[in-house]
Amino acid sequence: MPGVNAQTEPLKDWTPDSWQSRPARQQPAYRDRAALDAAVDQLSRLPPIVVSWEVERLREELAAAQRGERFLLQGGDCAESFDDCESGRIAQRLKILLQMSLVLVHGLKKPVIRVGRMAGQYAKPRSADTETRDGVTLPSYRGDIVNRPEFTAAAREPDPSLLLRGYERAALTINFVRALIDGGFADLHHPEYWDLGFVGHSPFKSQYERIVASVADGLEFFETISAKEVHQSLRTDFYTSHEALVLHYEQAQTRHIPRQGRWYNLSTHMPWIGMRTAEIGGAHVEYCRGIANPIGVKVGAAMDADWLQRLVTTLNPDNTPGRLALIHRFGAKDLEAALPRAIEAVRATGHSVLWICDPMHGNTENSSGGYKTRRFENILRELELSFQVHEAMGSQLGGVHVELTGEDVTECTGGARGLTDADLQRAYKSTVDPRLNYEQALELSLLVAERAGKPRRARRPR
Repeated sequence: MPGVNAQTEPLKDWTPDSWQSRPARQQPAYRDRAALDAAVDQLSRLPPIVVSWEVERLREELAAAQRGERFLLQGGDCAESFDDCESGRIAQRLKILLQMSLVLVHGLKKPVIRVGRMAGQYAKPRSADTETRDGVTLPSYRGDIVNRPEFTAAAREPDPSLLLRGYERAALTINFVRALIDGGFADLHHPEYWDLGFVGHSPFKSQYERIVASVADGLEFFETISAKEVHQSLRTDFYTSHEALVLHYEQAQTRHIPRQGRWYNLSTHMPWIGMRTAEIGGAHVEYCRGIANPIGVKVGAAMDADWLQRLVTTLNPDNTPGRLALIHRFGAKDLEAALPRAIEAVRATGHSVLWICDPMHGNTENSSGGYKTRRFENILRELELSFQVHEAMGSQLGGVHVELTGEDVTECTGGARGLTDADLQRAYKSTVDPRLNYEQALELSLLVAERAGKPRRARRPR
């Protein structure tokens, strides 16, 4: 029956490099082709960062989220830097995601799929190919995997050797995360491992501690009456994701797995296609249609029904559960008009997708002081409206996609501490997009858990 299992044979008109025959946006202009070919060749012979059975497990969990049995939390930095590959920063990012997921598990009463925007999120699309300062024009900084942020001709030259550096940093990051998790770091019996020192100053400290205590009491009660440990709760799976932007990097880590009979991108579990590169007939859609990984696609107001429908049927022709996630990012002011049209367009194809809300990108603006920022109230508003619209249309919001950090930054205004435009200069560290800090991220998870749990509470017998 179509749609029950993923395709069992590779596409006959697709290869890992067939994207090169299509228009390719947002690609670095490498001048040394020999150096690029050498880097891609070396990268293609290195061990994969993830393995196919992990990818398949994630697809099964995403299929469950489509059915309403799980909820996806996808979060991390807007763009990782190579300098971020240090144990303390990695642990902080993992800690805030684990804290958020614990809150969601408690509020939603269902398993949470944890997917980090990490271990590969080293490239970012740009609105212009060049940047001009004081009359000097140089190539735009496109992320550490492409070039360097310093405003010099040498730094801004796309460097193929950075593809290998990106692979090394991604592998180091995910291996450290795996070691932490396998060592019991993510054990629900020991959420104290996730403590971020500055959470003690958060106005949500008491609320979070009550949730931790409630989970601990629940585990203790079950284990007491069953006389055995809740083994499934001892550890959690953690998956990686990044935007599949620099296609030479993605191609080099694409492998055919004979026992699966399919091609996989083994640089990450869940690649996604951004709004700027989602055109039908473009290189990114061509590349992603041939791999067996779950694929995310960012969806915005610029996508009409025909475009969206063709993306759905091109990327998931067999309607395989868990294969395709649509990450909508309309902005709070446009969501009520745009999201119903998107839901209706997809419904008309007869295909099922996992709907995820990205409340960050559609709400970006400039502060009075010139900083790029996002207002927390707009982020919450878009999430709240997303739940309402999906519920009203008989659809289901199955996940949230946020840019966040475990650091005490000031990049988004608002939240419980009421950060203002004037506060942004105190600890604005992002080189690309503004992120929620640890406190705002925890507040967001508490509010999502409360809102998403309302329909379940309303169904309880009185």
